[in-house]
Amino acid sequence: MVRAFWTLIHRYAGLLIAGFLFISGVTGAIISWDHELDDLLNPHLMEAHTAGPAQASLALARQIEARYPQARVSFVPLHAQQGESIAFGISARVDPATQKLAEPGFNQVFVDPVSGAELGKREWGAVWPITKETFVSFLYRFHYTLHLPELWGIDRWGLWLMGGIAMVWVLDSFVGFYLTLPVRRHQRLPADVQPSPAGKSWWQRWQPAWKVRWNGGSSKLNFDLHRAFSLWTWALLFILAFTAFSLNLYSEIFYPVMQKVSKVTPSPFDTRPMADKHHPIEPRIAYADIVQTASDEARRRQWAEPAGSIFYSQEFGIYGVSFFKPGDDHGAGGVGPAVLYFDGGDGRLVGDRQPWKGTAADIFVQAQFPLHSGRILGLPGRILISFMGVVVAVLSVTGVIIWWRKRASRLATAAQRRGVTRTVNPRADRQVSTGRG
Repeated sequence: MVRAFWTLIHRYAGLLIAGFLFISGVTGAIISWDHELDDLLNPHLMEAHTAGPAQASLALARQIEARYPQARVSFVPLHAQQGESIAFGISARVDPATQKLAEPGFNQVFVDPVSGAELGKREWGAVWPITKETFVSFLYRFHYTLHLPELWGIDRWGLWLMGGIAMVWVLDSFVGFYLTLPVRRHQRLPADVQPSPAGKSWWQRWQPAWKVRWNGGSSKLNFDLHRAFSLWTWALLFILAFTAFSLNLYSEIFYPVMQKVSKVTPSPFDTRPMADKHHPIEPRIAYADIVQTASDEARRRQWAEPAGSIFYSQEFGIYGVSFFKPGDDHGAGGVGPAVLYFDGGDGRLVGDRQPWKGTAADIFVQAQFPLHSGRILGLPGRILISFMGVVVAVLSVTGVIIWWRKRASRLATAAQRRGVTRTVNPRADRQVSTGRG
């Protein structure tokens, strides 16, 4: 009875999440190579061919804001790489006429760092139209939000849905593992009789679950692929499921729970309320002043890396300055660079983030994205996560096929039994046809 109950749970939990996991698996396998694919599709945005010394990034940012008064440059890379453009992040300003955020239609501008010429702009993560400029970012956001639209003023429905699916996946992974274990033997023997040593051990009875019968027919092959692949990759599947939950439901569940069970150092974003969408917080300190203050603080802390980028979050009124060597913005183990945070109103230091430092809980929180993306292992990790995306898609398809075939078999068996009943008791058919009974 216990095993039958968990089989039922696994069946319907799997059917519930199968379609979502198929989408996440396929898109995840692709976006493991988001930067490389973006470079391949959009060389006109990513490459810059003007020879000579690069202009200061902050000066280029001011030029962009002069061209687009409705836009604020919210992210500035401070290092220019030879032969590469600079991608500036853009946030909308409030339109004085409507007192609401403007809609510039783009959130990235690409500039030649030497000439200052604009190479192009795009809306990163746009839903429509899907072009080669937006294809990679469309997949990236589709992976974890499904691009579900804003409803009742809330734009996090996709995050919540996929986070909920991930929670079901975490629980179902344990159920599926349990169902692969061999059934216990319930064989009564006389008190004076010892069990036969010739019988198979528990491990020997579990071994077939790890194998694939390649020549056993399509049904057995499909079942074995589902069971064996899930066993061999179970630890990685659990990591993907758990980190998907922690990333999507970070502020709603993961961070509050971590605070209850361990000591987590809050970031300024965890302690400040978010401003209303149409009433962003205006900064009073210029980018240049924040970069100078941050560089002085980094030298005081004896950080070797230079300031590599700066951003301003108008939703929280916070500046962030990242420190990394040119071309190494992912940091050690993919956890990202060191960051200093400053108040946009008075310029005071309000927090920091140092990779792989802090309490055990801090390090565990930092590890969530590197684990989910595979960047914690560098290139081999990204290859592994891309492969796991294919595995997740395969397990989703094979699980549905198993359910469909068993359902068809049950229906056929039920139909056969009804046919046998009619053959054994033909009077029942006659009574129904004559309206008697």
